[in-house]
Amino acid sequence: MMTLLIQFFSLSPMKLLERIKRGLPHQCHLCRLTITPQDAHPLHSFWCQHCVERFIDTTPRCQRCGLRTVTPVEQCGQCLTQPPKWDRLYCINDYQAPLKAYVQKLKYRRQFWLASELALLLAPMINEPCSEIIPVPLHWRRQWSRGFNQSAEIAHHLAKYWQKRECDCQVNHEVFRRIKATPQQKGLTKIERRRNTKRAFQLKNIPLTQHVALVDDVVTTGSTLEPLCVLLRKAGVKQIDVYCLSRTPTPN
Repeated sequence: MMTLLIQFFSLSPMKLLERIKRGLPHQCHLCRLTITPQDAHPLHSFWCQHCVERFIDTTPRCQRCGLRTVTPVEQCGQCLTQPPKWDRLYCINDYQAPLKAYVQKLKYRRQFWLASELALLLAPMINEPCSEIIPVPLHWRRQWSRGFNQSAEIAHHLAKYWQKRECDCQVNHEVFRRIKATPQQKGLTKIERRRNTKRAFQLKNIPLTQHVALVDDVVTTGSTLEPLCVLLRKAGVKQIDVYCLSRTPTPN
């Protein structure tokens, strides 16, 4: 007993607090019910098992563009005629409740710690992660005002998840530079979004591998990703995946 007490109080303040928190009952952040051992999720302490299932989409999707389909397909009809400039897209769900509220809290309310929980929802859905993942860059003014780049935070926690499982995965922040401060894409049409991101990015360094993944929070028209994909193709990249929290149907 004395040995256990000595070990307990010899922990650092942060580890001691973490041990105490683990021993206390806590509520699911979504349903507000106490998480019992039976309701606990193996990866998440933020949400209970039942609420985690509410985030995950089980409907079929096109593997190429990520939009919903009647049955699972590698490429939908739209991709066969007008394929996106990337090769495969992974997402948690559409931009809808309850996922939408947490993405907004992360992006607009500076709750950067949510990136860890949201990344843990996405990571298990990707069976063979790329060894090089590249977050979509923010212009320095936007990053300064927001305090962080949400895509970079998501990428960091994705890599951390896979590294713990002995996967060779690194975040590369040095591939792109955003040279144009663009207005936010929210509320813009597809044409306006493309015009908004035209010549907004510059390639700083050639990627280390020929198979990379771009990381973003929400993909709608793909207008932010497309110029990045063009630059990657010119740099010799053969395959481009997209890892995003949500995929929104394209607006008119």
